[in-house]
Amino acid sequence: MAGSFRGILYAIIVALLWGVLAIVLKVSLNELTPTDITWFRFFLAFVGLAGYYYFKKPHYLRIFRRPPWLLVVATLCLAVNYYGFIEGVNLTSPSIAQVFIQLGPVLLAVAGFTLFHEKAGWRQSLGLVLVVTGLVVFYREQLNLTATQKSAWQAGIAWIIVAAVTWAVYSVLLKILVLKHPPMQLNLVIFGLPVLLYLPFVNPAHFLHIGLSGWLILLFLGLNTLFAYGLLSLAIQFVEANKISVILVLNPLLTFALMALISHTDATWIKHEHYTLATIMGALIALAGAILTILRKKQQPQKHG
Repeated sequence: MAGSFRGILYAIIVALLWGVLAIVLKVSLNELTPTDITWFRFFLAFVGLAGYYYFKKPHYLRIFRRPPWLLVVATLCLAVNYYGFIEGVNLTSPSIAQVFIQLGPVLLAVAGFTLFHEKAGWRQSLGLVLVVTGLVVFYREQLNLTATQKSAWQAGIAWIIVAAVTWAVYSVLLKILVLKHPPMQLNLVIFGLPVLLYLPFVNPAHFLHIGLSGWLILLFLGLNTLFAYGLLSLAIQFVEANKISVILVLNPLLTFALMALISHTDATWIKHEHYTLATIMGALIALAGAILTILRKKQQPQKHG
């Protein structure tokens, strides 16, 4: 029970961190490219984690000698997820990105039912129908509101769907990997490999032209990566995939609330979002469907380690 409580607490913190992430990413795009930001997020997270374990548990660094092939695949998936999500935010908006990225937790839940033998029933079937219905309503309404930038908006949605699929694959592989490896040791590779992958596409000159606010934003994004994925790794170790997914699905509500508040101010540092009744209903239907898809009947307590 203690482990389960900790896992749920970790997942709640991750949801809060991700709830503000899309907004901060949108602001960071005012001065840097998606590739620059993605690389820096991984770089800062890796430096922080590797530096800590170099002094505290240097044997953790041995994982670089021969990382498991599943870990390499999971890392590549997360690298694509990061880029796909920020491109989606760049081409659409924080709230839109947060709604469609919920396909990730839904796919993780489906994987939990099929791969980890977590029982599914009528709730899951109804939930999937609601997810599709809500996303269709949300998509059609937002498409009408962005008619002048339809092609860019559709490309953004495509990037977000790619991000959701790769995140689900990453999470499934991580669920397998944590059975044999400490979660934070896995994160050394998960954060480190993308630094090398994205480095050839980064323009260092871009970082010379951002001010103090720009660096503070980058610092937040890097620390967000370190803490969110560190805590997610720990949560997956203690709690079933479907429980984590229920909590993570709720993070768009924070994004919606924050963007609604911002849109009622004179803020010029981020583009305001416009919500219609159909937009809100579509998002709520999709989120309700996601929660139903993820929920399952309570079973006998299991021992987690």
